Amino acid sequence: MFSKILIANRGEIALRILRACKELGIPTVAVHSTADADAMHVRLADESVCIGPPAARDSYLNIPQLLAACEITGADAVHPGYGFLSENARFAEILEAHNIEFIGPTAEHIRVMGDKIQAKQTARDLGIPVVPGSDGEVTADDDAHAIARQIGYPVLVKAAAGGGGRGMKVAKSEAELDTALSTARSEAKASFGDDALYMEKYLGKPRHIEIQVLGDGKGNAVHLGERDCSLQRRHQKVLEEAPSPSLNAEQRHKIGQIVADAMRELKYRGVGTVEFLYENGEFYFIEMNTRLQVEHPVTEMITGIDLVNEQIRIAAGGDLDMTQEDIKFDGHAIECRINAEDPVTFAPSPGTITYYHPPGGLGVRVDSGVYQGYKIPPYYDSLIGKLIVHGRNRVECMMRLRRCLDEFVVDEIKSTIPLFRDLVDNQDIANGQYDIHWLEKYLADKSN
Repeated sequence: MFSKILIANRGEIALRILRACKELGIPTVAVHSTADADAMHVRLADESVCIGPPAARDSYLNIPQLLAACEITGADAVHPGYGFLSENARFAEILEAHNIEFIGPTAEHIRVMGDKIQAKQTARDLGIPVVPGSDGEVTADDDAHAIARQIGYPVLVKAAAGGGGRGMKVAKSEAELDTALSTARSEAKASFGDDALYMEKYLGKPRHIEIQVLGDGKGNAVHLGERDCSLQRRHQKVLEEAPSPSLNAEQRHKIGQIVADAMRELKYRGVGTVEFLYENGEFYFIEMNTRLQVEHPVTEMITGIDLVNEQIRIAAGGDLDMTQEDIKFDGHAIECRINAEDPVTFAPSPGTITYYHPPGGLGVRVDSGVYQGYKIPPYYDSLIGKLIVHGRNRVECMMRLRRCLDEFVVDEIKSTIPLFRDLVDNQDIANGQYDIHWLEKYLADKSN
């Protein structure tokens, strides 16, 4: 096992990793910017190192500073959490060159799955169903028109190096395609420094279903069921639940086995998530995230498996100590991302939390790095914390969630708690009848 782990992140995920390390008896190093000197993970870590000023590029994305922190403290492993450098293949390679373990997949797998075109080709080769579209990068507009006519409108133009909805445009007809191509290229170049595009069939009312996987890099892998992440705003997930109310046991088993078999063949190491659009009983691969997901707690709640613990153990050379038959799914779990944002306009609302009271009770978990008196800085994402609830079934889970939202108090800054209170009282949400466009339409209707 590792002698000391440096946590290359901040906020609730840094605290989540720290807790797993403490339970494994591994000393921790917290890194922080000057803006995060009073953060909870800094207070609780065994050691802390300031790595730069507030801007992420000068601190949490500063690889030389992170490497220096490892050398100063003697950390022999780095956990990147999610975001920042968690899917940076070069970072993983640099750590390896300095005999420091990257707690995550191999640099090769990060690189392959980080390129959306290569990821789609790899998924197809592994037997994972994919969305009909271009076989690779679309470089000529004439080729784009030919592909669109072949797969049928509407089509989705996407940045090959993209994420978070940037560099993504829909063309509903041939007349709209040229504009979609030029706009997507411009956005992709500005956001990712790469204007490569590919095309897919645009699905009208799909759900966003993702399969959690775990492998040991030695040809052993399992799936831990699915999460439904269809409630999204501007392609950003807002609420996630497991299992999905739209799948039955047979569908769950079939797609789970396809993905687990693919990860065995790939010899994937650590945790990962294979994401799909699901419509009319069919799954279509969209991407793979080679890291821990923000919404991983809902999977932990229904399986009882500590995913961060498993990441660390496997990165240290351990074998996968479970088979697919060992994994049992118990009840239902839902996660709400509570952000420091105006619940109507979604404008960021940084500031000092003057009063903080998280909910508790049976089946309730709050992953958060904030506390009363904590000042949310304006430099990073606006996540206050994640409210995760578990029940014996979805009805009990929804009732528990409603109760918890009424208890949750975050005063003197605006938060998205009122939005979630409205959502749990909505009949479509109660019935599980929503798709990836539902929340956008709901918010638009509400503002009119």
